Formats: sequence, C-alpha cells, structure tokens
Amino acid sequence: MTIRDILKMGDPRLLRLAQPVTRFDTDELHLLISDLLDTMLAANGAGLAAPQIGVDLQLVIFGSNERNPRYPDAPIVPRTVLINPVITPLGRSEQDGTVLEEEDWEGCLSVPGLRAVVPRFARIRYTGFDQYGDPIERTVDGFHARVVQHECDHLVGKLYPMRVRDFSRFGFTAVLFPGLDAQQDE
Repeated sequence: MTIRDILKMGDPRLLRLAQPVTRFDTDELHLLISDLLDTMLAANGAGLAAPQIGVDLQLVIFGSNERNPRYPDAPIVPRTVLINPVITPLGRSEQDGTVLEEEDWEGCLSVPGLRAVVPRFARIRYTGFDQYGDPIERTVDGFHARVVQHECDHLVGKLYPMRVRDFSRFGFTAVLFPGLDAQQDE
C-alpha cells in the first residue's frame, strides 16, 4: 500500500496537460493505479487523477463500493479506472439549443478545506480504456457525470475554482457545511 502526496492548488504541475497512455497492462501502469487507489481511499476521495500525484498521464480513477463520507448524500458511483478519456456532453435545451448544465457543490483533494458551486454538463457520454486496454463507454448523469468531468479537468490543467461563476458560493467547508467533519476535506 503506497499513499502518495497529493499536489495542492498553486503547484504548477497541476496546470500541465497530461499525456496519453500508450502502453496498457504493464507492471508500471498497474502499480500507478494501485497507488492512485490507495491514495484516493486514504483521503476519502470520490476520485483522483494521475496529475494530482505529479504523474502527467491521462489516467483517472473514481467511484467506490460504498458511500463517500465527503459526499454523504451522493449516490454510489462504480469504481472505475479510465485512461485517455473523451467526454461528450449530451442533452440540449429546447429553447436555445445550449447543452444542459447542472450546478452543485464540489470539493477537491488538491484544494483542501474549500467547496464551491460548479456548473457541469448534466448528462455525458465518456469513452476511454481500462488498464488492460479494453474500451469503456458509458452514458451517465448526476453525480457520476460530475465526478468524471471533475477528474478529467485535471488532465487539462483545470481545477474546479477555475469553473466557479458565482464566488458568493465558494468558501470553507467547515463554514458552509458545519455538520460535515472538517477533517474529511483536509
């Protein structure tokens, strides 16, 4: 079990573009995935991207087999290893044809102690590969779609505060959600 340090906002490595994974089912890739999973679980994360531990590869993991204490009201998202992801927004407004979005609270292991309301596509299809090179294609909405978009943002050097539109809904978790254990967001 190897728990890696999670880079924090301000570290320039979080702003880099991740490179595609070109070799699947290797010992190095399996070890990296194991480290990502151990690190995510130790931090009670809903997901974790390789750039968050300083590895510039297009690799994210997310999901759990049980409720996440940092998001106690969120539905369970199946644990997934997603490599070289592509996200396609689905669903358009009948009025103006814009892609439908939803706003909800987000936090991030690289932005500890803070939460904000962030707009995300309401429904997406994501494709990519698992660690063995087998294709993945899913159509999801709600919290599942939000987690995938959040983690994939790390692959293009974006942190959720860069997507915040209303900074009156951005603050410290302990102030915004006094019932939520502040330790959960450290």
